Amino acid sequence: MSRLKYLAFSLALVGFVVVAKPIGDYPSIHVSELPDPLRSVWKELKPEMNEMSHCAAAFDSHSDGEKMAFRCSIHIKMSAEGERRAMRYCEEKRVEKDIKMPCKLVEE
Repeated sequence: MSRLKYLAFSLALVGFVVVAKPIGDYPSIHVSELPDPLRSVWKELKPEMNEMSHCAAAFDSHSDGEKMAFRCSIHIKMSAEGERRAMRYCEEKRVEKDIKMPCKLVEE
């Protein structure tokens, strides 16, 4: 394999790993673990999202909407910034609603 092909393959592999895994050291939660109302919001927003988009959620109840926070950063050009914004927006809403659970990034 020529050096150019090896370099291209290596860069593609690194790019895949960066996109596939959250960049920051934020806690995460799988979309299947979200309460039904938050999962419904996720499904509505998903078509607008790209690989740089991120959402964060926190909830103390699976049925009381007042004890749920869900915020996204959708139209963003850098993944790390999308994570930071989603977590910041979620944290603001979590504090406003006095939710005890910390915000977590939502993963597929």
